[in-house]
Amino acid sequence: KPKMAFGNRAKIIKANNEDPDDFEKSISQALLDLEINSDLKASLRELYITAAKEVTVNDKKAIVLFVPVPQLKQFQKIQPRLVRELEKKFSGKHVVFIAQRRILPKPTRKANKLKQKRPRSRTLTAVHSTILDDLVYPAEIVGKQIRIRLDGSR
Repeated sequence: KPKMAFGNRAKIIKANNEDPDDFEKSISQALLDLEINSDLKASLRELYITAAKEVTVNDKKAIVLFVPVPQLKQFQKIQPRLVRELEKKFSGKHVVFIAQRRILPKPTRKANKLKQKRPRSRTLTAVHSTILDDLVYPAEIVGKQIRIRLDGSR
């Protein structure tokens, strides 16, 4: 269990004990303010983020918050209210929560004798699919299409 730091690092715990940048500190501070001043106090107490990025899509800015996979369900329970409050704080930028997932490389011939089998949830396809699910939450994806060209490539 990671130790909680006080101040504006209380809501962000990065891998390998790295220092968060200024943008991540501002997000962390906003989450801390929400925990102190709103009715989300009980549900936000044990939650934290692992990273935050600002992404530009079609000349609009969006904030992507990466959360630990085990905490994703708890974040999704309060996501609509949390997103509303964070969008107010960060002047109308879109806010999305995505679980911090790991993609393991495809096992090679020489490496497969000593290691464990790669779980399906760590494959590139599975991770990209779940990231897409996280991105559109609370909506649900009901159908996907795979286009295959005449030469057989996807």
